[in-house]
Amino acid sequence: MDLYVIRRPGAWANAQELEVAGAKSSKIGNEEMPDRVRWIRSYVVKEPDGRIGTFCVYQAQDPESIREHARRVGMPGDQIFPVVDTVVIRDDPAEAEASASA
Repeated sequence: MDLYVIRRPGAWANAQELEVAGAKSSKIGNEEMPDRVRWIRSYVVKEPDGRIGTFCVYQAQDPESIREHARRVGMPGDQIFPVVDTVVIRDDPAEAEASASA
C-alpha cells in the first residue's frame, strides 16, 4: 500500500458532524475495506468560512480505493495527493505531551 494525503475542505459544519463521519469512516475502513484502505491520522482545520475541514493521511492500494471509501462514508474524497516523502522535525505536540505523561 502507498501513502496518501486527502484534503477535505469545509466538509463539516461542526465537530459533531465530523465525529459521526469519523466513526463511520473507521467502521467501513476496518470492516469492509481493510485490505484496501487504512486511515492513519487526520489534521482537523478551521476553514475561513468557519466550517471544519481535514487533511487525512491514509495508506491505500490506489486512489480509487480512497474514492470508494469516501463514497461509502458519504464524504468528499477527490483531492488525493500521493506522499513522496515524510520529513519529521518534531513529534506532533499532542503526541509528545501524552508520551511524557505516560
